[in-house]
Amino acid sequence: NIMKSSDITIRVRYQETDQMGIVYYSNYFVFFEMGRIELLRNLGISYSQLEKENIFLAVVDAHCKYRSPSRFDDLLVVNTCISKLKYTRVEFCYKIRHIDEDKLIAEGSTMLACLDANGKPIVIPDKVVKAIHSHNSPPINDEV
Repeated sequence: NIMKSSDITIRVRYQETDQMGIVYYSNYFVFFEMGRIELLRNLGISYSQLEKENIFLAVVDAHCKYRSPSRFDDLLVVNTCISKLKYTRVEFCYKIRHIDEDKLIAEGSTMLACLDANGKPIVIPDKVVKAIHSHNSPPINDEV
């Protein structure tokens, strides 16, 4: 049963750490993107297919709260969920933990706007909205 949240497991690469040996702050946004793409894939939505149809999802707002450091070779779980669906925008929320711990490493959110090939906002395509609302999962906060 496909849900509106999904987990991926990632291993921190050496290149993702800074001089202090901890994951560099901007890499959490890369981890968020990995989780977001996987969640959409699980819902049957392909980023690359959307782009072939001149439908683009662009990050217009991004937040991250850093709770605890992670280091090279750590195994992390990125939990991604869809928290809001508006006419032209969708918001994702994220929680990152070490694979064997409940303690949060980072949490955040991104708001994505649906754009056409000219960068103009467009209504999120029906097939995307239907995929997000399908599978008997709990309703999403539909704000306008």
